[in-house]
Amino acid sequence: MDNGLRARVVTPVPVELAQHLLVYKFAIDELMTKLRILSEEFDFVHQHDPIEHITNRVKRPEAIVEKLARKGLPPEPSLIAEHLHDVAGVRVVCPFVSDVYRVEAMLRRQHDVEILRSKDYIARPKPNGYRSLHLIVRIPVFLSDRVEHVKVEVQVRTIAMDFWATLEHKLFYKFDDQAPSDFLDELTSTALIAAQLDDRMESLHQRVHKEG
Repeated sequence: MDNGLRARVVTPVPVELAQHLLVYKFAIDELMTKLRILSEEFDFVHQHDPIEHITNRVKRPEAIVEKLARKGLPPEPSLIAEHLHDVAGVRVVCPFVSDVYRVEAMLRRQHDVEILRSKDYIARPKPNGYRSLHLIVRIPVFLSDRVEHVKVEVQVRTIAMDFWATLEHKLFYKFDDQAPSDFLDELTSTALIAAQLDDRMESLHQRVHKEG
């Protein structure tokens, strides 16, 4: 093309792959139910809800095919579970940092939730300031003729962390992932401000809890 627009290559998606992704939706449904029950029960007992809100998504078939291709793999459903960990994703947004670890602890106590991997970007933020707790969990999905054990990526973060990460993503999209260095410095600085806000709100939360 000579009009300055790049043609988008559409990767064909096998029908079997699209059908296979249904089990990831069911895995999200199972996990969302667990989290809602834990949230409501904890709120009833302790008069504090550790979960502000939850979002979820299943990666688009086209994105899965492209990611497999980058790994040099064909678009076969049997390869997804082995090589991809983020097909199903759940994001849990919490009021306070202590709630992030509280949600993690509650998930670990579920006998049918297997924690495969944990990366704590709160204790050890990424160089750009990104903070969040990432878990890869595996949960059983009971189908009509079998049980599938499905991996789900869970991101647990505070409202401040989610605010920063969401806007950082939008800003980088505008730069096509090529932001100037001074812009990156400013983003890192704002991440520190968000972390300080979390610390101060956590301190107030603990004060109210003790005085209450």
